[in-house]
Amino acid sequence: MAQEEHRYVRLAKEAIRHYMATGEILAPETVADDPPPCGVFVSLHEPPPPGDADGPLRGCVGSYEPRERTLRREIAHSAVAAAFSDPRFPPLQPDELDGLHVTVYLLGATEPVEDLEQLDPARYGVLVEGPGGRRGLLLPAIPGITTIEQQVDLVLKKASFSPYDPIRLYRFPATIII
Repeated sequence: MAQEEHRYVRLAKEAIRHYMATGEILAPETVADDPPPCGVFVSLHEPPPPGDADGPLRGCVGSYEPRERTLRREIAHSAVAAAFSDPRFPPLQPDELDGLHVTVYLLGATEPVEDLEQLDPARYGVLVEGPGGRRGLLLPAIPGITTIEQQVDLVLKKASFSPYDPIRLYRFPATIII
């Protein structure tokens, strides 16, 4: 028996379909048991090749702080941005959505990292801030990122920082919904 899709994954797909049909971002109603708004990322992956656990990334966008007044609106905005505004990929085409794997990340509060041993790439995402207010973010549980060193190196590259730039690191937990 197939596992039922999580309501937030369903909402992300519904928001993308709605945008494809109308050009407008879905404004979903709040549900009583929804948590308060938080930072949200939505990632889209193509199906994995045989033998692989994860498929190629097709889009991933979000914010580490809430921008919308409800969690559902935050998910809808991030889903549409992942599908149509991720500068690394062309906009999603209607025939692609049904084959994609959608993941919703609900981010917890950031906290400063005083010692790299406070990081754990499987458990925490990492945010880096540096000169000029530039930032970079790496979600937790990224396939292939198994060490703190790999996690820090990748987030520094994403933000175009050198290892010598004065930076501040923060960590955050995330609930990963597949």
